[in-house]
Amino acid sequence: MPKTITIRLKDDTYRLFAEAAAADNRTISNLIETAALNQVREQQFVDDAEMAEILSDNNLLARIRQGSKEAANRKGQFVE
Repeated sequence: MPKTITIRLKDDTYRLFAEAAAADNRTISNLIETAALNQVREQQFVDDAEMAEILSDNNLLARIRQGSKEAANRKGQFVE
């Protein structure tokens, strides 16, 4: 079920959002929701270029595999 939130914006920020939303023929709330979701997704997930870099680093992959094995065997120290 959709939730309603309230945010406080400076006048110039509101105008910037209103202009951008109007240019895309959508509501300000949709513009803000889409931008926020994009930002969260960018922070949570690796993009294709970064994943390619990770997969090309054999030393890193070996360390990840070792850490995964240790975690499965409940070895090492878990930090919260």
